[in-house]
Amino acid sequence: MSNPWLAIDVATAPAQRAREVRRAWERFIGGGSQFGSNETAVAEPTSVREPIAASWRRSAAAGVDPSGLRIAPVVADADETSARWEMHPLAEMAPLIRSCLAASADESGHLIVVSDANGVLLWVEGNARVRLQAADSMNFAEGTLWSEGGAGTNAIGTALAAEHAVQVFASEHFNEVVQSWTCAAAPVYDPDTGQLIGVIDLTGEMATVHPHSMAVATATAQAVEAQLRVQMLRRDGRLLARYGDRLVDGTEPRALVAPSGRIVASQPLGWLPKSHVKLPPGGGQLPLGEDRSLLAEALGCEEAYLVRAVPAVTPRGHGGTALSLDLLGRGRAEVELSGKRLQLRLRHSEIVTLLCANPNGLTSEELSLGVYGDHLRAGSIRVEISRLRKLLGDCIEPEHYRLRAGVTSDVAQVCSLLHRGEVREAASRYPGPLLPSSTAPGVIREREALESWMRQSVMSAGDQDALWAWLQTASGSQDLAAWQRLLANLPFHDPRRSLAASRIGSLRARTDPPSEDHQHHVTPV
Repeated sequence: MSNPWLAIDVATAPAQRAREVRRAWERFIGGGSQFGSNETAVAEPTSVREPIAASWRRSAAAGVDPSGLRIAPVVADADETSARWEMHPLAEMAPLIRSCLAASADESGHLIVVSDANGVLLWVEGNARVRLQAADSMNFAEGTLWSEGGAGTNAIGTALAAEHAVQVFASEHFNEVVQSWTCAAAPVYDPDTGQLIGVIDLTGEMATVHPHSMAVATATAQAVEAQLRVQMLRRDGRLLARYGDRLVDGTEPRALVAPSGRIVASQPLGWLPKSHVKLPPGGGQLPLGEDRSLLAEALGCEEAYLVRAVPAVTPRGHGGTALSLDLLGRGRAEVELSGKRLQLRLRHSEIVTLLCANPNGLTSEELSLGVYGDHLRAGSIRVEISRLRKLLGDCIEPEHYRLRAGVTSDVAQVCSLLHRGEVREAASRYPGPLLPSSTAPGVIREREALESWMRQSVMSAGDQDALWAWLQTASGSQDLAAWQRLLANLPFHDPRRSLAASRIGSLRARTDPPSEDHQHHVTPV
């Protein structure tokens, strides 16, 4: 067979091929008597396709049990899986996937499946009998892990590992319990980032194997990528309509850049050497060469960036001031101004916080409403802005108040990372709530919004390190549901399990009403 990614062709009898692969699988794992051994003997696979042989070697190296005694683990409960699916970029592609695959799946008795980039099943649709049989026999259901490390050789896991469409048939599956099934899967890439974001799969009983299933899965993945590209180009059009004039505002080379770092447009064309740039969280400078650097300025609510070339070193007399703001987990803002650190008064901290949250700027009336809850105190705001400008120099523009380009903050960095889906890094940079001692209405609103965004992200990301980072914050340490999720998903040997169990007990004791046996009774004197 010329295509090594295809399990079977129309000229091959499935039963004969299944027997050949079974004998090769038995030779590879050392024979049926070795199934229960902790140290399964393996031999070099022969008579199998190279992609399958490579996958068997990876599965064996990962310690996957081929006996079927341990099946794909559950890594997300129903609520978490639903939350992950709702946030996943392929969720809105479900109607397209269904329209491409439904007829073929119904005719052949296959299930339509979508996994994320880690191999967690997010969506399974198809014949109710086949769904039930797949769930009962091999734990093939939403929330289970079908990477090669989780379930051994299978179309989803092998497509992820090899980054290629593949069909897996019968005993080509590494785990014996899966060998009565056949599957074909194709990876899907995000045209914006170039990253693999998930897998589209067709899974059915072994007798339904057909070479066309891989072609159908591949064509569907290509159709989804094309639709994602159309959506990306529409977003680009909106960004150009909104910010295109910024490309011609100055004489230096400029580029409009998507949050992913992809170049949307540039002036002059092609002055940046690559199609993507690595954006610092929240904006800021990054090197371009010996004599120039790039300055990335966030536009809107970080829906895009303006990247422009600037001298690598600010010339003498330029008057520019480097300012970074630390606002998270602190009672008052701390600033680093041209290499010196100082702490702002609470009122000034609230003003710079609102300016960070509104990069397009605010009027004195809008700032008054956010700080005092009353737009009639604009005069007080103008006085405070005047004092801030004396303290911080030209970092605040004087009329429609906004922070100048190049001012960075820890809030902007965290928001930028969350926008990109880099949840673990965002959580590690989140020491606590935004200005927790402030009672300014606008600050409270921003604080609660960021806290909710962070919690939702770590709870649905499926990343235990990100969840752990959240639990180290003041809010996360009191989050019973987050501690429970961590305990449920940590490996048995992880030393954090004992702390999680202890913390859950402590939080439950605070919230649960005392039983009658523990209620205090007054003893008569």
